Amino acid sequence: MPAAAPTPSVTPGTATVARQEEVLTGAALEFLAALHERFTPRRDDLLARRAERRAAIARTGTLDFLPETARVREDPTWRVAPAPAALEDRRVEITGPTDRKMTVNALNSGARVWLADFEDASAPTWQNVIQGQLNLTDAFERRIDFTSPEGKTYALRPDEELATVVVRPRGWHLDERHLTVAGRPVPGALVDFGLFFFHNARRLAERGKGPFFYLPKLESHLEARLWNDVFVFAQEYVGLPHGTVRATVLIETITAAYEMEEILYELRDHASGLNAGRWDYLFSLIKNFRAAGERFVLPDRNAVTMTVPFMRAYTELLVRTCHKRGAHAIGGMAAFIPSRRDPEVNEAALEKVRADKDREANDGFDGSWVAHPDLVPVARAAFDAVLGERPHQKQRLREDVHVTAEQLVALDTMEAKPTFEGLRNAVQVGIRYIEAWLRGQGAVAIFNLMEDAATAEISRSQIWQWVHGGVVLAGGEKATPALVREVAAAELDALRAELGDAVYAAGRWREAHDLLLRVALDDDYAEFLTLPAYELLD
Repeated sequence: MPAAAPTPSVTPGTATVARQEEVLTGAALEFLAALHERFTPRRDDLLARRAERRAAIARTGTLDFLPETARVREDPTWRVAPAPAALEDRRVEITGPTDRKMTVNALNSGARVWLADFEDASAPTWQNVIQGQLNLTDAFERRIDFTSPEGKTYALRPDEELATVVVRPRGWHLDERHLTVAGRPVPGALVDFGLFFFHNARRLAERGKGPFFYLPKLESHLEARLWNDVFVFAQEYVGLPHGTVRATVLIETITAAYEMEEILYELRDHASGLNAGRWDYLFSLIKNFRAAGERFVLPDRNAVTMTVPFMRAYTELLVRTCHKRGAHAIGGMAAFIPSRRDPEVNEAALEKVRADKDREANDGFDGSWVAHPDLVPVARAAFDAVLGERPHQKQRLREDVHVTAEQLVALDTMEAKPTFEGLRNAVQVGIRYIEAWLRGQGAVAIFNLMEDAATAEISRSQIWQWVHGGVVLAGGEKATPALVREVAAAELDALRAELGDAVYAAGRWREAHDLLLRVALDDDYAEFLTLPAYELLD
C-alpha cells in the first residue's frame, strides 16, 4: 500500500483564526494532501503552457480555433449533463465575498443563485479564507444570524427562499502560502475547493443543492480537463455519485473564447453552463495583445461597452455554444451600486442596467449577474419579460450566429480613443482598489461601481499598454511614465485632502500607489497584479 501523502501544515507565524480547527480538521487536511499530490504537478505544467501560448500570441498577433479539436466542435451529438433542479432557473445571480454580512444578504437577496466568491471579490488573507469557509458551513446549518456593531440584525429567511450557493475558488495561478506541503504552497484553487467540498458536499448532495462551483480564469480546455479530474477524484473520495458536482465556467480569457465547446466537452458530465465574464475578458485581451501594435489599443474602459462588435461576437458565440450543447448561458456583471442620495443619478444608472439586462435576455442568455441586492428586481424583470414561467431559453439555438476567429479580436472596430480622463480614472481606480485589497477587502465601492480585482487589472494593464505603446491621448498628450507618476501623486494628495490626515495615515495608500506604478510601468509585465500584491498582505 503506498504511503499517504504528507499532510499540509499551517505556515509558521500565521495568525490563528477563531474556530479554524473546525475547518482544518485532520481528515480535511488529508483530503487536501491527496488533491495536492495528484493535481499540483499538472497545474504547474498547465501554467507553463500558458506562458508558451502567450509568447506565441505575442509573436503572431493572432488566435484561431484549434484544428486538433475540430472533431469535438463538429460532432452534433454530445450534450452536457441535464441541469439539476437547483440550477434549472438561474435568471438572476448575485455575486460577492463570503464575509458574514454578505453571506446573509446574498442568500436573502431574492436572486436564484449566489456566487460565493473566494476569488476576485475576496482578498485572500488567511482570515478571509478560513472565515469564509466557516460562514458557508454556518449558513448551511442556519447558525449564521448575527447583529452588527451598529445594532442591525441579520437573519436568514426560510430555506425555500434562499439563493442556491455556487462557490468560486481562486484561479489556478494563485497559491495559498499559509498551507504548505514540504515547504511548497498548496494551490489556492485546491484549498478553496477542497475545504468547501470536504465539509459540505455530502450535506448539499442530500438536499439536491450541490456542490456547485464557478471556475475562473481558465485559458484552455486542458485546464477544464484538470478540473474535471479533480471532481471525479473528489466524488470518489467521499463516496458521491459521478456527476454530482456541477461547474459553470467563466469565459473570461480570450484563449478560452476559442475553446468554449471543448471546455464544455471536457466537463460534460459536470458542466452546467458558461458565463460571460466581461471585465476579466477585457483584461485578458489587453494582456495578450498589449504589445501587438496600435490596432489592439483599447480606449477608456468605460467606452468599451457590450455592444461593440468584438464583445458582441464573444457574447453571441457564448449563447450559441451553450444552447447547442444544452448548457446555461449566463450574462455579465452589472456592477452599479444604487444610491439613495441622488435619485437622478440613480435612475440614469438603473436605466443603463435595465438596457444591459434587456439586451442579454433578448440575445438568448438564461440569466445574468448583479453585484447589489437592489439590482436583483431590475435584472429579474428583464428576464421575466422574456422567460415568463420558463426556467431558461435553451431552445433558442441562435443558429443565426456565425462568429469568425478574426471577429473575436477585431479591437480596431472601435472609433473611441484613449483620453487623459481615462488615464486618470485608471490611476484612481487602481490606487483605491489596491489599498482596500491590502486591507483585506476584495469587493470595493469606487465611484458608484462595485470594483473587484478584474477591473483593477484592466486599469493597470491599460496604463501599461498606453505608456509602453507611446499612445497619444485624444487631447494630444502622450502617455508617458512621467505623466502617470504626476497623476498618481495628485491622486495621493487628493485622497489625503478628502480623508483627512488621520484616516489617510491609517490606510495603506503609499503602498498601493507604489504597487500600481510598479505593475503599470515596469517593462516586465506582471501576469497578475494579485501576485506581487499577495506578498504585501498581512
